Amino acid sequence: MRRLDDRVAIITGAATGVGRGIARVLAAEGATVVIADLDAEGARQTTAALREAGADAMDVEVDVADRASVDAMGTAVADRYGRIDILAANAGVYQWDAIAEISDEAWDRINDINVKGALHCIQAVLPGMRERGYGRIVLTSSITGTLVAAPGVAHYAASKAGQLGLMRAAAFETLKEGITVNAVQPGNVRTAGIEEMDPELLAEVERSIPLGRLAEPEEIGWAVRFFASEEAAYITGQTLVVDGGQVLPEVRS
Repeated sequence: MRRLDDRVAIITGAATGVGRGIARVLAAEGATVVIADLDAEGARQTTAALREAGADAMDVEVDVADRASVDAMGTAVADRYGRIDILAANAGVYQWDAIAEISDEAWDRINDINVKGALHCIQAVLPGMRERGYGRIVLTSSITGTLVAAPGVAHYAASKAGQLGLMRAAAFETLKEGITVNAVQPGNVRTAGIEEMDPELLAEVERSIPLGRLAEPEEIGWAVRFFASEEAAYITGQTLVVDGGQVLPEVRS
């Protein structure tokens, strides 16, 4: 698989967690990486670490739910590098609410960031990708809402399923333009948020995974890297589950 030298990649939600893991992998594979996040200080720290490791990186403060903010990000990146080849639309949020208690505000916040945010990012990069006849767009969805569900995450589950509908429609609209649109579906990943869980609950989560452990953020990054490759040109509108076998068991003990 050819390296990503001379490719420019925007990764949203890249200050921490899965997004940072994606950025590390793409940078190690030669891409210029744009660390885009609402957490401006976290984005700066991630960018500094990548530069220290020898990568070409820049950080951009962005609110993916705000169209103007996303458009400004796209303009800033295009002005600096002259192109955007890869979009890893990874920014996302979740919270726990029983379905009977989900407020309109909570529903809107999660779907505005997870689904509308992905739409804004796609819209920001599409014109340039179409002009050059090349692009790789990868959304970070989830196994939650698309393959499994759990109590308390109906709004999150709906948003992640919605992302896949958006991904497939976008893939149709970019056929034959040199642009592919795909999604990764992580299971449980070792991030700061999940490590704050009650230890007993975290142990239960790990036991539910046939491989017996959480994913590392970079392992999601490698799935994104595959979809971002030139060699994946014939794959569009598809998903790749990265869950350690979590959705495999027919019966759970």
